[in-house]
Amino acid sequence: MSMKPNRRQILLAGAAAAVATVASAETASAADLYGSGELVDWTVLSRAISSEATIAYARDNDGVYMFGDSISVQDGKALATRLMGRTGASLAVHNWSGRPTPPAVDALQNWATKYGLPRRILMATGTNDIFNPPVFAAQVDRTMSIVGTHRPVVWVNTQIARTAKSAAVQLADQRNSAWINSQISDAQKKYPNLRIVRWAEYLAAKPSRLTMYLREGVHTTVPAGQDARNELIVQALAAV
Repeated sequence: MSMKPNRRQILLAGAAAAVATVASAETASAADLYGSGELVDWTVLSRAISSEATIAYARDNDGVYMFGDSISVQDGKALATRLMGRTGASLAVHNWSGRPTPPAVDALQNWATKYGLPRRILMATGTNDIFNPPVFAAQVDRTMSIVGTHRPVVWVNTQIARTAKSAAVQLADQRNSAWINSQISDAQKKYPNLRIVRWAEYLAAKPSRLTMYLREGVHTTVPAGQDARNELIVQALAAV
């Protein structure tokens, strides 16, 4: 049986949560409300950030800037190799484990101001927003405002149901990741230059993929899941 809620359930949950969080948007409060637990101190976790030379090369040679989380820290090098081999485009990354979307968009703003932007932007973030889903839509809007109306933004959607957690937390993870994904889909209706890599739908298409391509309900298995996700990303980038 699928644990994914329908759109009406997501919207009702979102409306109730939005009312409940008027007084406070702190992560600890969000953890109590949304059932997925509390966001850890991501600032002390592993990261992968390209050198200024790599950033400049991507900017000047029709490359891609990528902003991601721990999945991207793990998969970023393999993605860069696949993208270069398929399209000849280089990848400059700002990936940080555990990081939610607001500081990822801060990093995008920083690079836009400091270096300027290439023709394409890849956002592989949203996984860690399950702890506070209502703030996510505004971050997509921020991203699109920074990038502008003509530069394609490719956004990878999310699939989270951490198998080491209780059944209740797994259900909350799945509900909250679906909530994140619905916000990305809603944003696409507003922004013609926003493209979605539908990772969640790809996994859901065949139940065996959830265990074949995810090792603990979040991160990709290597190489099978990594290859599958990176291939979807490269296809999306090559199409814009």
